[in-house]
Amino acid sequence: MNIFEQNEQNPEFWDGHGCALCKNEKYTEALAAFEKALAINPNYCQAWNNRGNAFCGMKRYAEALAAYDKAVAIKPDYHQAWFNRGLLLAEMQAYGNAIESYDRAIAINPDPRYIHAKDKIWLNKKLQTTVEA
Repeated sequence: MNIFEQNEQNPEFWDGHGCALCKNEKYTEALAAFEKALAINPNYCQAWNNRGNAFCGMKRYAEALAAYDKAVAIKPDYHQAWFNRGLLLAEMQAYGNAIESYDRAIAINPDPRYIHAKDKIWLNKKLQTTVEA
């Protein structure tokens, strides 16, 4: 029996496998692994979050946002999903919404990386407003 057969019903295994595939930019294969994790446990918020990361890697932003939204709907205090949602929204230049997502992440876990990212987005928003004026 190989490792995949041994872990056929283990969502954590499939999520970890998907993350490893993402690191190698094998996003389509990673999505398949995340889908296996979610077939076992549809409320496995880490797989939803990582699914969003895979979609971001593929520049499929609407699907990524939906995955992050699902992760935080399942676990509203999932700070990493709020942070990833903020990163995505900043990439989409939706700075106001990005800041709101960072605020949620920071309220749950005041990680200095989250605070720095929020400050950077706030500055980008200010610069955009200045350029438009």
